[in-house]
Amino acid sequence: MKIIVPMAGRGSRLRPHTLTVPKPLIPIAGKPIVQRLVEDIAGVLKQDIEEVAFIIKDDFGADIEKHLLSVAAKLGAKGTICYQDKPLGTGHAIMCAAEALSGPCVIAYADTLFKADFTLDESADSVIWVKQVANPEAYGVVELNGDQISGLVEKPTDFISDLAVIGIYYFKDGAVLREELQKVINNNVIRGGEYQINDGIKGMMQRGMKFVPGKVEEWMDCGNKEVTVETNTRMLGFLQEEGQKLVSDSVSLENSEIIPPCYIGENVVLKNAKIGPFVSLGAGCVVENSEIKNSLIQMGTTVKNASLNNAMIGNHAKFDGNFSSVSIGDYSVLD
Repeated sequence: MKIIVPMAGRGSRLRPHTLTVPKPLIPIAGKPIVQRLVEDIAGVLKQDIEEVAFIIKDDFGADIEKHLLSVAAKLGAKGTICYQDKPLGTGHAIMCAAEALSGPCVIAYADTLFKADFTLDESADSVIWVKQVANPEAYGVVELNGDQISGLVEKPTDFISDLAVIGIYYFKDGAVLREELQKVINNNVIRGGEYQINDGIKGMMQRGMKFVPGKVEEWMDCGNKEVTVETNTRMLGFLQEEGQKLVSDSVSLENSEIIPPCYIGENVVLKNAKIGPFVSLGAGCVVENSEIKNSLIQMGTTVKNASLNNAMIGNHAKFDGNFSSVSIGDYSVLD
């Protein structure tokens, strides 16, 4: 099995946090979004992963590429870096990893996390992961014919179904999708100025291939600051239920309290602090004379004299003040 992860977008809705780090590398409960995504897919499939291909911009830098390759290596898989030089859509992004499109593969966009437990339908040519939603008009949804997917409709004005596509797909043979996407590009089939994966999928459907839905229990978005903090909160709850160790043994506590669930990274210093519930503190953070809850703070950041709730703070920032629901990027200083 191969996993292909398009992640070339910089995540403009999550700025300032994506000015220095691509959105898929933002940590959720102490682990980058893309790493959680790939590991969760591997866990659901219960199959050996042969290759993980990451589709990125060529300016992400050597450190990020090295980190991505290490994510693949932890799964015992070959890591491949592919580049998308122009933002020409989902179909174009996938074709940037055309060499990896063969045999069984999963394509997953690295701005979402999920929880699921099911067995792949071996008779299906493709599985499209979906989640039941209350407002299907805001999403791309699947159209069903019995228990099979017969079509894809983007933001329907009339009710088609309430099963939203979450951006994760399984293909029994990625080479077939590659053929259909090549036709899309050759025939210049453009929607909204971009080449779309849906047009490749529709070509496969026209060939009579069987598509079925794979339903997820939880779908967690990381599109902007508000939903990313919410996703961090929900993930911490799941990890606590699973009994995972979330607080490092190297945390220094001085007249401080941690209210679970919280992720507290290595060498964090807490002085006169009340942390939690639902807080992630990255390695090397220092928190003094502060109370923090429902917040996500990355590595090496110092927080003093603060009462934070629903906050998101980047790496190596300094915050000293009375604001509570803040959004501060890397290396920022607010005092």
